[in-house]
Amino acid sequence: MYELKTKENDNSVIEFIETVQSPKKREDAYKLLDVFTETTGYQAKMWGPSIIGFGSYHYKYKSGHEGDAPLVGFSPRKAKISLYFPAGDTEREGLLKEFGKYTTGKACVYINKVGDIDVNILKALINQSVRFLQETYPNQ
Repeated sequence: MYELKTKENDNSVIEFIETVQSPKKREDAYKLLDVFTETTGYQAKMWGPSIIGFGSYHYKYKSGHEGDAPLVGFSPRKAKISLYFPAGDTEREGLLKEFGKYTTGKACVYINKVGDIDVNILKALINQSVRFLQETYPNQ
């Protein structure tokens, strides 16, 4: 049986941010920590060794695979900062049109720095993502 590697844990978010080598990326991580915390109302938690997540939900796919994941989150990675929003949310694309400079993956939005994006649109993306997941996976 497949076991999910990215699980919520009790590691310190602040200690993790302090390990980020680039001073500018570390500063951006603290800015994002504030934005995500204020916008979601959830306390930041570490998920796996490098994802800072906010809130959680339990998912179950038709295949039978199930697990827990953060509602939203971010990770100050070496190359870019990864912002985690749910895949499948059709409203995400509309918000991203006004977001600023970014690239995307399946469930990730990648930015170089906070200065490249509109923080108000980031807050809207966070709120929309939380709303989408709470509607998709009710009774959490």
